[in-house]
Amino acid sequence: MSDTKTDQGRLLDEAIDLIIRYQNDPDNPVTSEMIHAWRARSPQNEQAWSRVAQIHGISGKILIEKRKIERGESLGLTRRQLALGGLGLIGAGAAAYSLGPSLLLKARADYITAEGEIRQIRLPDGSAVTLGPESAIALDFSGQHRTVDLLSGMSFFDVAHDPARPFSATSGPFRAVAAGATFDISNDAGVLSVSVEHGNVELRGKREASDPIASLSAREWITIDPSSGDIDRGLREAGQVASWRDKLLIAERETVSALSARIGRWMPSHIIIADASIGRQRVSGVFDLNNPLRALQAVVHPVGAHVRQITPFVTLVSSV
Repeated sequence: MSDTKTDQGRLLDEAIDLIIRYQNDPDNPVTSEMIHAWRARSPQNEQAWSRVAQIHGISGKILIEKRKIERGESLGLTRRQLALGGLGLIGAGAAAYSLGPSLLLKARADYITAEGEIRQIRLPDGSAVTLGPESAIALDFSGQHRTVDLLSGMSFFDVAHDPARPFSATSGPFRAVAAGATFDISNDAGVLSVSVEHGNVELRGKREASDPIASLSAREWITIDPSSGDIDRGLREAGQVASWRDKLLIAERETVSALSARIGRWMPSHIIIADASIGRQRVSGVFDLNNPLRALQAVVHPVGAHVRQITPFVTLVSSV
């Protein structure tokens, strides 16, 4: 690792520490002065601060809103909404350090996208990948193998044919293997989804010697929820694989949690599902990602839930 990268990592770590310190004690003038002095040291310090705030969704506005809720100032909400909103804001701050394309992902990823960004990438073997919003991949290519690790989000692969060197796309504990195929793989709220447009894909465990879990051919899809053990399979119409590339979300018996996580990649706010039972409900439909908030409302409506934007940075899904 170069000295420049080392310095950048150190500055990012310092910025994170300062933000945590400020969140824990926002009224302390010493903390505010420390932050002001640190940011003024150099343009690199200010850049690191802005980068951390952007990645984690923690800006001055969210901190101000959090303090307003703590002080009971009027936001035009009921007492219950204030409580849920306060929990949502605190939860969003905590989740930002463990979910989504965080600083840890940036350190591991070869390619990473921002909210709403779709990026096309040419791989060393001639394969192509379309990387969905708030997604990240790491590459491992050699003379013996070609592997792409989906660290977060969703990717559509157009794999160059090479029977002697199968292509592997890994996500969590799973590995999708193809000699040459076009397929989509996504991981939303821990739920793995794989759908094949052309060719054949074999789904295995991540270990090289693992037995096949499923074999998929053109138009077939599978979703696996490791937490519940649920496995669903089916067929898609031609042209519906990775429809998110056209800002369409096509769901068949998918959980609200997984769909909310996927829609959230097009939204600037963090989505909080107040009741786990809502997240476990399954819905089907076609949702327009050109208006992600409306898409989220359409997803939760069949299960009797409602969507509220508590702040520009937090969106709450609840039964009230």
